[in-house]
Amino acid sequence: MLLVRQQIGDVLRDFRLQKRQTLRQVAARASVALGYLSEIERGQKEASSEILLSIAEALDTPISLIMREVSDRLAVLEGVEIPDTVPVEMLSNFDSQLVAGRL
Repeated sequence: MLLVRQQIGDVLRDFRLQKRQTLRQVAARASVALGYLSEIERGQKEASSEILLSIAEALDTPISLIMREVSDRLAVLEGVEIPDTVPVEMLSNFDSQLVAGRL
């Protein structure tokens, strides 16, 4: 079974290790209990969007970059090919919303 929380935990751990930070350091900076952060990284607990943002800030990493990595990993597991560019139909819809002031 594919668990999104497992992928989120794996990505958070990978970013933390890349930054050479300990669980204790990130937990303290994010104001999250050490045990809870450990459970999130192991995919045992679901983190709220607020907690994810706090962890991302503690890692000095944009939440969008973390979620992009999660998305890319999920796509690989699902066998979905993600295009390198935004489809034209999406882009034209985005442009019209931008002009209308809705974004």
